[in-house]
Amino acid sequence: MSLEQEIMTRLKEAMKSKDEDALRSLRAIKAEIIKAKTEAGSGGVITEDGEIKLLQKMAKQRKDSLEIFEQQGRTDLAAKEKAELSVIEQFLPEQLSEEKLKEIIQDIIKETGASSAADMGKVMGIATKKLAGKADGKAISTQVKALLQ
Repeated sequence: MSLEQEIMTRLKEAMKSKDEDALRSLRAIKAEIIKAKTEAGSGGVITEDGEIKLLQKMAKQRKDSLEIFEQQGRTDLAAKEKAELSVIEQFLPEQLSEEKLKEIIQDIIKETGASSAADMGKVMGIATKKLAGKADGKAISTQVKALLQ
């Protein structure tokens, strides 16, 4: 089942159960899918990788907003962002643990022969492609920086 079909099914369930948080989140995902499908050059289809990137982008937006709302003491808005984030994360592949992420990045560093922070771009390029959907870009960057020091 494609992401779009799964979203529609979950949207109907959320409407029946009157789950406002799920409805808001699922509608946002549906809108992003429609926007991606109607972009020039998309041909009216979105690939599985495109779906994952779209969901990751939405999750990152929610995390950033959540952080800002918590800093400003806006617990009402922070709660909404948390609820939306939890719904979006249900559709993302399981994220790697910190240990597993570190292990994979160490392997990439060995493969590339990177030895200093100057080689960070080389490692990041390979790591972001290899770990797409499995780890957050910020987490990858943090691990690479720590390992190349």
